[in-house]
Amino acid sequence: MAKATFHKNQRVFVRPVGTWALVEKVMPQWAKGLDEPLRVFYDVGLGREFASEELQCETVPDAVQAKRQEHWRLVRSRNKWKSPAECTHHPFPGTHPLVITNDAEWGGWRVPGAEYDLYPERIEHQARVIVSAPRLAAIARSLVDALRDQPHDLPDDVAALAQEAQAVLRYIDQAAPE
Repeated sequence: MAKATFHKNQRVFVRPVGTWALVEKVMPQWAKGLDEPLRVFYDVGLGREFASEELQCETVPDAVQAKRQEHWRLVRSRNKWKSPAECTHHPFPGTHPLVITNDAEWGGWRVPGAEYDLYPERIEHQARVIVSAPRLAAIARSLVDALRDQPHDLPDDVAALAQEAQAVLRYIDQAAPE
């Protein structure tokens, strides 16, 4: 399944040709019984159809740029149901992690106290992974950009990692079903 990455009349850089062009036509390839096209190709007036991997947009849209610059943080919240003496086996007795994904001090990821009490190390690890997700996504985007810019200059193992990163980013960036 694919979604259109570019729109008609958008200026794009055509990597195989090494020139700028305007998208003249968006051409999805449909299959019977599917809600989304299998692939989307673009006619940019250069004699053949191009896939989205062969094109690059002129600038990063503001909404995408804002997503990339998120700064999530880990804060500690006081355990309301147990005193620090009752939970000495926790990594941080008397508290549990909260991941704040908003500019304000609310909004984000929380875990029920009972679950934290059962697996405190696991929950602490999950919290660190979630807080690091925007930075890891930025690293993955850099890796994918390196593959796009120098597809033949990267070692095979790095190119394979970049392709895997591209699949993960595609999953992350996909729109929620309506």
